[in-house]
Amino acid sequence: MADILNGVDVFVAAVETGSFAAAAERLHVTRSAVAKTIARMEARLNVRLLHRTTRRLALTEDGQGYYEHCLRALEELHAGEVALDSGRREVAGRLRVSVPMLFGKRCVAPVLSSLAAEHPRLELDLSFSDRQVDLIEDGFDLAIRNGDIGNGAGLMTRTVSLQRMTVCASPSYLDRHGRPADLDDLAHHQAITYGRSGRIRSWQFPMEDGVLREVTPPSRMRFDDLEAIADAAEAGYGLAWLPCWLIRSRVRAGTLVSLLGNVPRQVFRTHALWPDTPHLPLRVRCAIDALAAVLPGSAEL
Repeated sequence: MADILNGVDVFVAAVETGSFAAAAERLHVTRSAVAKTIARMEARLNVRLLHRTTRRLALTEDGQGYYEHCLRALEELHAGEVALDSGRREVAGRLRVSVPMLFGKRCVAPVLSSLAAEHPRLELDLSFSDRQVDLIEDGFDLAIRNGDIGNGAGLMTRTVSLQRMTVCASPSYLDRHGRPADLDDLAHHQAITYGRSGRIRSWQFPMEDGVLREVTPPSRMRFDDLEAIADAAEAGYGLAWLPCWLIRSRVRAGTLVSLLGNVPRQVFRTHALWPDTPHLPLRVRCAIDALAAVLPGSAEL
């Protein structure tokens, strides 16, 4: 490709100025350098591009066709440079983001959709998956991950939200079984817990002494989907330990009640990750800033 483009600008300058000397002056090179470049092009293409006279250059028939192709190629290259420069100065171009399935739909997608609506030249491409993608190999500009981010080699990270967990239940469940007064009371209640691959996730509570207390209440229902757990809790089947952002609308509607307000809530960090690069595209920077500005409010009750 480098050989194909080599000398194109010299050839076009020679045609437009009408002489090797004028082309050399425009390009700030010597007349001999222009002549040698054109000669090398003709040798590589095995065709004569220009008729030389003592006064002026003239295109051959082959040269005319090649000149038109060269003009279009230079115009495309210029357009590409303009687009790159524009992307540095305005929020534009394609933004590929990997987001967790449920949190992405509920919290991330509305923020980035609003950002795309504000910037008509921004193309938004969201991929919803709980799989930890390889940003570089899979071609993502940005990833949003909850909790442990694993090996962050070659990546930059920023905390964009804190997800607080809360114990909750439906009013109908509480009418039948009463409210738990403290963590010890959880042992006397039925719970809907999160389980995957045969492992049940314990409920975690940070104590004042810095120790993390883990509780696994009795449970006959174990799901590997948080929204299904929220639905079951809302139906009155037991207590649930869920992120505040997931049950916020249900709490406000009165179909779920947040419990144990006197117990500190466990907090999980939500991170934005992106490839370490000296020139971060403006679209990526704006997406990170928008998420950091909006998500903290989205994560509360």
